[in-house]
Amino acid sequence: MENIFTIAAWCLQRKDVDEKIALTHHALESANTGRLSFASVDDVLPIDHVVFPGRPQLLAPKAMPQRKLSTREGKAAFFHALAHIEFVAIYLAWDIIYRFRGLPEQFYRDWLRVADEEAQHFAMLRQHLSVLGIDYGDLPAHSGLWDHAVDTAANLLARLALVPRCLEARGLDVTPAMIDKFKQMGDQTSVTILARILEDEIGHVSLGSYWFKFFCRQQGRDPKESYRVLLGKYFKGKPKGPFNREMRIIAGFSNEEIEWLESGANE
Repeated sequence: MENIFTIAAWCLQRKDVDEKIALTHHALESANTGRLSFASVDDVLPIDHVVFPGRPQLLAPKAMPQRKLSTREGKAAFFHALAHIEFVAIYLAWDIIYRFRGLPEQFYRDWLRVADEEAQHFAMLRQHLSVLGIDYGDLPAHSGLWDHAVDTAANLLARLALVPRCLEARGLDVTPAMIDKFKQMGDQTSVTILARILEDEIGHVSLGSYWFKFFCRQQGRDPKESYRVLLGKYFKGKPKGPFNREMRIIAGFSNEEIEWLESGANE
């Protein structure tokens, strides 16, 4: 029988993109057919053992070139940036599985499903990039996403607060407007891709909210106060608004949390 932590280590510590995607899909199939063990095996290696492919070139967010979405090059750059986000999201899902042991089996099953859906998103985007004349890695990408994983490598609650409930939740705020832009441009293919990603991301943020609250209560912590404290400690700067209240409520945010985010963004 295969083991989820062995597969997680492989996905995190080797460079090959195609094998990583295939193994992610294989792991979910194995879990769904009862061929995957969730028993903890092997020591957990430090997060600096995680290996990324040699491309794309990673730049600081402020160093990323700006392109207009109305041009073919600008559209390609936009979807390359999104592909990079989804690719790193595969790592983020596998890392939360690999790094934090002794948790309920359903936790690992949930994040394995997230890894699989992120891999599907990446494959869709890579196919879309091929139509636009480039492949993933041909353009630079920003380096900031993985920093949040490194910063929260020793704190599960912080990881849940920053990744699904901050980084991924930002997608709920900005993606609807991007869908509207592509609708106005008559680009139905891009609309379909973004709509699919948005639908799945609502589920991912919901899982983040569920498990964040679960572990807070398990530790006798107030979820709302813990969220404020952890973002204040681990998030660099302030979360940007505006915030999509409707989608965030669906994804497990409270009105109080959204009001707190809005007050901070407006300071």
